Amino acid sequence: MFTHSIRWRLQLWLAFLLVCVLSGFGLTVYQLQRITQLNQLDEALKRRVAALNLTVRGGPMMEFFRRSDTDKGPGPRDFPSGGFNSGSRERPYGPPHGPGFMPGEKREVRLSPETAALFSGSQPGAFYFSVWSRDSNLLARAAGGPTNVSLPPGMGRDTSLHAGIRGKNREAYQFTELGDCILVGRSLIPDWDAESRLAWMLLAAGGGVLALGLSGGWLLTTRAIRPVEEISAAASRISAGNLSERITTSEPNNELGRLAGILNNTFSRLETVFNQQKQFTADAAHELRTPIAVLISEAQVMLSRERTPSEYKESLETCLDTAQQLRRLTDSLLELARTESNQFDSDRSRVDVSEVARDCVERLKPLAAERNVVLKTELNPGEVIINSDRLVQILINLLSNGIHYNKPGGEVLVKTVNETGKISIIVQDTGIGIPEEDLPRIFDRFYRADKSRSRAEGRAGLGLAICKAIVEAEGGELSVESKLNVGTTFKVLFPGAAPRARNIQVAP
Repeated sequence: MFTHSIRWRLQLWLAFLLVCVLSGFGLTVYQLQRITQLNQLDEALKRRVAALNLTVRGGPMMEFFRRSDTDKGPGPRDFPSGGFNSGSRERPYGPPHGPGFMPGEKREVRLSPETAALFSGSQPGAFYFSVWSRDSNLLARAAGGPTNVSLPPGMGRDTSLHAGIRGKNREAYQFTELGDCILVGRSLIPDWDAESRLAWMLLAAGGGVLALGLSGGWLLTTRAIRPVEEISAAASRISAGNLSERITTSEPNNELGRLAGILNNTFSRLETVFNQQKQFTADAAHELRTPIAVLISEAQVMLSRERTPSEYKESLETCLDTAQQLRRLTDSLLELARTESNQFDSDRSRVDVSEVARDCVERLKPLAAERNVVLKTELNPGEVIINSDRLVQILINLLSNGIHYNKPGGEVLVKTVNETGKISIIVQDTGIGIPEEDLPRIFDRFYRADKSRSRAEGRAGLGLAICKAIVEAEGGELSVESKLNVGTTFKVLFPGAAPRARNIQVAP
């Protein structure tokens, strides 16, 4: 399913974030615009209520107040201060007293031109008003306003301004000190139409931004996922057997590019290991085939006809020698496999390499005497943390090679050197040497520089491969230098053991 795709998951998450952000932004803008528009309407209603309040409270004396006030009509400076529902009881003008005004008298409300201009127009957005006396008699109303406007509830001494929505209209009303009620209103239909247009504009803009964001997100995710798809395709081809396949990437320096580089290195090592394994299998089969063929041939010869006891004995000795050669080969193969897989005994201890080298030299002196080779030593004490049996195996292999590939009357020198935390073991011979072109492969399994001589002496070409595997498993390094007809030098380098702690006795 598409929900299993990383690309679709990223796209859905991006869509969710964009919808949340755009919805929050759109609702905020819509609500702020609505509140601003309603506040502006309330301010307009407040100004008109204040203007009507001056007219109604002035009554017949309004003309007197105008004449005595240098003919200045009511303006914004004369309107009561304070917001809606503020409970303000400010009375900039007290109730008029004087001739011509009596409480309960039916009055005629006359609007000044400035006040009448505030209620001009008959369009849906025009303001309307109604004025009631304290006896609930309608004193005046706007000519173009609705006729079904009813008197708001509430009488008494509350002269604060009230505002609210009734039906499709926004209305504000106020009771004067004498109980008269002034109501001003306006239809909300134009405001609702404006809010609807704003909502559609926000939806259109949000949809455009969402589409643009999702398109950009799709392009970015596609570009980001493409290397992953290339890696997956290359891995599939490699798993099918094409080990030479590699991942190509156009941006090697980003995260996926570096991952592709690491995978390419891994695939290269895997290809090398598989090729080595194939070569190892072929070489092992080749090496095992020879002694097995000898055994079969000897058995067939013995069974072909009756033979004398001496002939049987000679054939059995040949079979025994071949079987021992086969056993040595299989033991070497098992040893190499265990060493390379780190399955050998890891019991390490502090070992003095000079003592181990001395013991190995003593053990191989009979073989050296048989080959007319002289063993020499230059041994300096030096301790390493290592498995002692493995160290013996390394030295025996290197010394055996120095003896077997030496000249009659030649020498093999064994040196141990302790140098600034590093312990070196050097085995140097004066033998036939190794050709320069063979040096890079001298530690390969089954590789022989002198193939005819090695096979004749029953040597399988695994000794140096085992030595290198052991040295590297123990944290050391093995190197070789050689010149034809001059000799060969093997150098084993191990990290030295930490100095022993000294016991210091303090006199009482």
